[in-house]
Amino acid sequence: MSGGRSIAVNGADYRILRLLGKGKGGYSYLAEGPLGQVVVKQIHHEKCGYYQFGDKLAAELGDYERLRALEVPMPELLAADREAERLIKTYIPGPTACDLVLADQLPPFCLEQLEALCRRLYAAGLNIDYFPTNFIPWQGVLYYVDYECNSYQERWDFQHWGVTYWSKTPELLAWAEQRKKEERG
Repeated sequence: MSGGRSIAVNGADYRILRLLGKGKGGYSYLAEGPLGQVVVKQIHHEKCGYYQFGDKLAAELGDYERLRALEVPMPELLAADREAERLIKTYIPGPTACDLVLADQLPPFCLEQLEALCRRLYAAGLNIDYFPTNFIPWQGVLYYVDYECNSYQERWDFQHWGVTYWSKTPELLAWAEQRKKEERG
């Protein structure tokens, strides 16, 4: 769904400019419409072998509110279309932290801000998805562009899992190679 196609959200049409990414819960597209350039997230129901879902849209909305209360830097939720299972978020421009790690260009403030964020999240009993494709540094702030959060478990916190992907580790390089293969088809 790209290349000038449109998608409706609450009756308003948004022209899809390009796919930004696919995650466990949905596809995110850069789109243009009545609210300007935005991200439209379309919830999908594809199976995920390592994650169980209930109502994905309700989970996203609840997680957004939990993280907003903790002042996690995130794109603002602009609209939700329950029937179509779509969200509209503000667009945070720029490469992901993952792209910057792979290019040896991750700004030092990113890890500093991520560690401070972890302290707030852990104190609240939460983890987020620390994979670096979920973060975009912009204007000196590291934004978490996903809304997913879960109850804290040590094995999934930043120090025990996420940090593995925030430098050019064998795990990140293997992930990047697999992504290239998938993109080539």
